Amino acid sequence: MRYRVVHITRYLSENRVSVGFNEAWLRPLVGPGQELLRFQLRVSPEPSSQSERTDYFGNTVSVFSFYEGYEQLVVRAESEVCVAPPSVVAGRESEPWEGVRGSLPGLAATLPAVIELSIGSPRATASPAIAAYAAESFPPGRQVLAGALDLCRRVHADFKYEPGATVVTTPVEEAFDGRRGVCQDFAHIMLAALRSLGLPGAYVSGYLRTQPPPGKPRLVGADASHAWASVYCGALGWVDLDPTNDVITGQDHITVARGRDYGDVPPLRGVFIGGGQHTLEVSVDVEPLK
Repeated sequence: MRYRVVHITRYLSENRVSVGFNEAWLRPLVGPGQELLRFQLRVSPEPSSQSERTDYFGNTVSVFSFYEGYEQLVVRAESEVCVAPPSVVAGRESEPWEGVRGSLPGLAATLPAVIELSIGSPRATASPAIAAYAAESFPPGRQVLAGALDLCRRVHADFKYEPGATVVTTPVEEAFDGRRGVCQDFAHIMLAALRSLGLPGAYVSGYLRTQPPPGKPRLVGADASHAWASVYCGALGWVDLDPTNDVITGQDHITVARGRDYGDVPPLRGVFIGGGQHTLEVSVDVEPLK
């Protein structure tokens, strides 16, 4: 499936910002099942300096700075991507989860990020309650994919999707105890649960194509940034699971970046001097192309 994605972020400042520095994780990844055909980042006003770097997890980070100030900042990322059907389906055989965990020391030299993704991170560290919750999906000897799918199903069923119930800084244990949150919280809960068992899990940021109600037109800008979890399944490799929707990610999911948690791959972050209060506006449009 081929898509054009337009992601627009506007910062409206009460007063003039005198100096600003920003980083953006907006360039979609290239990898198994996803091809990036085109990417363009436009920043207004024109930055004093602009460059790209590759972070620890292989994501492309756009870096731009302002030394002459601004009152309004607009960041427009436009991408064209091609997404293939998932290569792993539910019911696929996989090794027992204990075997996957036991194989990790042998990967330290070749896949160090896998080791790092098996331990807690600032936004996805398990409390005793989360660890106990995880154990229910992974009894001794259970295949790792079957356990991960069960955990995904339970998070989807046990937690209420409620925009506004949390913010980006809400601790994972607070979202877990409150049994509500948004896609970011669902992903963090699942990752904390996996890591409590020593299983590697990655936070994935991206986009989800939304479908309008029957008979209703598709609304431009009404699609969404999204987040889900990726679990390392040994010989099967990484399998991406979306606990918000209880699915193995497919052709409606577009991957932008991977990290330990949201803090590693926010769409946009920065620091600035001046400006006073500011208002944030975000618009995402995921358009299927023929």
